[in-house]
Amino acid sequence: MIGTQDSKELLSLINADQRPLDEIVSDFISIFKPSLQFKACCSLALLLEDKKMLKLTQRLIAFAILHHSYSSQQPSANPFISFIVNVASDDSADKVERAFILQLLGSTGTSNGRELLKQSAADYAKGFDPSVHVFPQLEQLQNQYCDIVQPEPYSCLFRNKAVRKALPDPDVPRGCDANSAELDYVPPGGKPRVGSGDRDGAAVELMQNLSLEGMNPQWIRPVPPKLPIQDGELIWLNHDNSHELLWDYGMCADTSRGAAIRDLIAKALKGPLAPAQQEQILVELASDPKLVYHCGLTPRKLPELVEHNPLIAVQVLIKLMNSAEIADYLTVLVNMDMSLHSMEVVNRLTTEVDLPTEFVHMYITNCISSCENIKDKYMQNRLVRLVCVFLQSLIRNKIINVQDLFIEVQAFCIEFSRIREAAGLFRLLKSLE
Repeated sequence: MIGTQDSKELLSLINADQRPLDEIVSDFISIFKPSLQFKACCSLALLLEDKKMLKLTQRLIAFAILHHSYSSQQPSANPFISFIVNVASDDSADKVERAFILQLLGSTGTSNGRELLKQSAADYAKGFDPSVHVFPQLEQLQNQYCDIVQPEPYSCLFRNKAVRKALPDPDVPRGCDANSAELDYVPPGGKPRVGSGDRDGAAVELMQNLSLEGMNPQWIRPVPPKLPIQDGELIWLNHDNSHELLWDYGMCADTSRGAAIRDLIAKALKGPLAPAQQEQILVELASDPKLVYHCGLTPRKLPELVEHNPLIAVQVLIKLMNSAEIADYLTVLVNMDMSLHSMEVVNRLTTEVDLPTEFVHMYITNCISSCENIKDKYMQNRLVRLVCVFLQSLIRNKIINVQDLFIEVQAFCIEFSRIREAAGLFRLLKSLE
């Protein structure tokens, strides 16, 4: 229910037995968001079910977290109140633990409760005096904090015969302090790590698997017999569909030409091709227009082809202009970094095919924006000149209607009027008014 990192955070909190309890509870509330607090408390309750899984001081801290995480609500609204009360009335439990829980249950909003939480778990255990505590019976506590007496829990025969996942370390002699004995953990479907002595590691794995019940014997359930079909009941029909086999006449077709152009396109993505190689691609595309769909070029790879081999990119895009994927290629082209080669590709496309008007307008807008945002003055001047020449070409060839972008282009010319090409573009705009 909680991940590895959250399990380690939770384990570090209950290991801090020298810190005041109120600080640990505050850290728990700040570390675990409200959506994770219940899951973290469930993990603590899981570890508390086995009396040897945690040391005494760790158990005291865990019970403090379980109780004070819901201290702002009524005691009966605490989802773990029944579990806490059962431990407090357990005669086999440690008296230090029982007394601590009873003080927690009666400490909500009192000065004694605040004094209790100012102690550390180690100090409380060290200064415990059993003679000053009275331990009530289970029914009395349940009537006081749980409103009703909980019925006897259901006892499952299979669960009672299960092999537990928490095993005592065989290297620790019997009769030693239970709090110093290390435990091993049997992962689901795995073997026990006998003698590893990794108590913290076992606790982390248990919190992630959320199970201490053990490996139960399998309950084999026979498949129930089918019921007889009643009158008027719908019957499932399995149609016998007999399809004839169709021969694929292109199965053994020669694909060497497609393989050759794919290899050339792969090289074109990495660097400029030799003139002979460029000519081979153009000849292959011209002889078989459908070959462009099998050349291995995807929209994601288009910017590399534009930068290294713009002429090849132009011819490929012209062949793809009637395909359903052309919108994806144009979207990549308009959003790629502005450069001389990308403007060359767009300029050639505008003279060869009818590009969507919104594509051309968006590309011009991106070019202007790129010039305005560049910091290097030398590169900025160079790009401004390229954009001005590019716009003059589009306007003179009547590729765009300058009135659609008049205000934006005019502002661009005024901003860079110090550059000769921008001033020339401005004069061209004025002559078209």
